[in-house]
Amino acid sequence: MTGMKITLIGHGIIGRAWSEHYLADGHELRIWNRTPRAAPHFVKNLNNAVSGAEVVQVVIADPSAIASVLPAVVANLSPSALVIQSSTISPDASDKFLAAVTGSGASYVEAPFTGSKLAAERRENVFFLGGNERDKERARAVLETLGRTFFDMGTNRQACAIKLAMNLQIASISQALTEALEFARRADISDAKFFEVLEQNVAHSGLSDLKQPKLLADDFSPQFSVKHLHKDLRLALASVPRNLLPLTARVADIFSDGIEQGLGEEDFCALIKLLQR
Repeated sequence: MTGMKITLIGHGIIGRAWSEHYLADGHELRIWNRTPRAAPHFVKNLNNAVSGAEVVQVVIADPSAIASVLPAVVANLSPSALVIQSSTISPDASDKFLAAVTGSGASYVEAPFTGSKLAAERRENVFFLGGNERDKERARAVLETLGRTFFDMGTNRQACAIKLAMNLQIASISQALTEALEFARRADISDAKFFEVLEQNVAHSGLSDLKQPKLLADDFSPQFSVKHLHKDLRLALASVPRNLLPLTARVADIFSDGIEQGLGEEDFCALIKLLQR
């Protein structure tokens, strides 16, 4: 689909990549961000950004951020508009946002995703779709050129839950990877040998492949920041009894330590610095 009137709310790491794709694909794009951007197609006034849009896609920090902008979004939606909510939020928050949007007559699809900066730039994000069948079909037609895989998760709550479930694993696997790497270094095992062995071990993962070059180069520029992954851990912990997620609770504490140590804006693999200190 080309030539749609799309409003993108959120112009961070992911939003920037998606905005470039939407423009390259010939869509009429308006961009809005809570912090003003010196970017083409940026609209300073949220009301103006949303008014007349066929599709409004949201990719911002957390449920409280969405709640702060949703009244203006809802007030300016046309009844035929589709809101695609791609931020990582809790199932309970999703229910509230869905009710607000559909109460205005517009449509709502939950569409969180996996794949960080590189995947967004390469149009390789994986989307989890939740909502009614007709609206999910509309959303997939919009998102088709941003992603490589689409999972129909059923409801909006289930789409939120699977995204959080994936991020719990990312955080825990990353912590295990960095601890193992530092443990090997203390035994005078080279990084090259560590990763060579890891490739032949059952512990080898897509995450270790993604973070290997960053860990080798001490490059902690954010693909997915400590503060944003920490937010997802907190959302999961608030959604279920804490004793269901004992490992997640401990890893969340480590992420809290990292934020206190000034690592919040860095890539989450920067938490290796806590071990080095």
